[in-house]
Amino acid sequence: MSVHDSTPSHSPIAALRGQYLREQTTPLAELDAALARSNANGRHNTYLAQDAVWSRAEAAHLRLEEIDSQPLWGVPVSLKDCFDLAGFTTSCGSSFYKQEHGIAAQDSAVATKLRAAGAVITGKTHLHQLAYGITGENRDFGDCLQPREARLLCGGSSSGAAASVQEGSALAAIGTDTGGSIRTPAALCGLSGYRSSITLNTDVLWQGGAHLAPSFDTLGWLYRDLADGPLLGHTLFDLPYAVAPPLASLRIGLPDAAFLHDCEPDVLATLHHWHSHLAAQGVRLTPFDATLWQGALDIFAPIQASEAAALHHGHFHHFEPAIAERLAWGAAFTPSDIAALHLRLAAFREQTAALFQHFDYLLLPCAPMSALYAGADHGTTRARILRYTAPASLCGNPVITLADPHRPGGVQLLAPLDSDASLLALSTVLV
Repeated sequence: MSVHDSTPSHSPIAALRGQYLREQTTPLAELDAALARSNANGRHNTYLAQDAVWSRAEAAHLRLEEIDSQPLWGVPVSLKDCFDLAGFTTSCGSSFYKQEHGIAAQDSAVATKLRAAGAVITGKTHLHQLAYGITGENRDFGDCLQPREARLLCGGSSSGAAASVQEGSALAAIGTDTGGSIRTPAALCGLSGYRSSITLNTDVLWQGGAHLAPSFDTLGWLYRDLADGPLLGHTLFDLPYAVAPPLASLRIGLPDAAFLHDCEPDVLATLHHWHSHLAAQGVRLTPFDATLWQGALDIFAPIQASEAAALHHGHFHHFEPAIAERLAWGAAFTPSDIAALHLRLAAFREQTAALFQHFDYLLLPCAPMSALYAGADHGTTRARILRYTAPASLCGNPVITLADPHRPGGVQLLAPLDSDASLLALSTVLV
């Protein structure tokens, strides 16, 4: 199946490819337009590393006769700054690591895939320090604000990825999601997001990428239109193109009202909109007892902190205080502590997997709030959001964020492990 045959006609990437084939525009012209829109947020920090001359040279090297074999030919794509790109620094959101790492000598596996697919990398994007945060605040490089609304944070840790798509400097953006770092910024910024199954995140694919907590780290995309999801999944993970199932055949599980107790009214309104929209198309929506999920953060946070502490051992004092404290906390866990937590993790995974014997998918908000205001006290924000995102993180499920720039907040659609292709296909017919 060719790229042309498998991509919906209303897909923004398909539309751009059509313009290229009709010679109505060129990769260089599209890149220049993208670069003119870059760093349009209030802090002008969508990108932490960008070189217009380098990107223009990449665009100039593309040959139209190769478009059929390169699914992202001429597509402006941003890269989260925790993946190496030859000739650029990799900061991981930390000025210490930017200096410590120096200039990358070769591309990460992700950058290699993007360039082989014909993508034009527009730069390396902002992230919450070490990818260890959910708001997009950053002491070293400034907080990442939304280009469309300067009062609002983008969310994190893939903050610049979200900003790049929202401002139009990239048509799609590489992000990572350990505890919600694609899902949260996608929901807060009115974008689509795809977090992959943990099983797709091989050591080979993560070569040249900086981990935070390997037990939970996943790659994925932020993008504007759900129609582009299958193509993006195919490009990064070699996923097959699937056919969306009939909506009337689907059973979707909903966590009970007790789990949603701290959702703000506009988030609940958006969730109810999706309930009505899906029910009108014949989807069967049924609540389930989500008591198990109430304890997800108690398992997730210590394992994440322990693994992050091991990766950043000896450098804690270089990072902002909240992150240094988390790392020190993680370093204090003993091997027996972590072994006990992994036993709890295995039980949690087994019980959550059992839900998919009754449901095809699970639907819930990405976060209990629809906006994070810059300068506000976000001391409790991380824990509040992780309660919603940690269940999928613990189990490694693939997730699609369903969001709308005109509706507050977004919802996450969880699928069984390794059903990424079907989930991406389904997402294209949901709106």
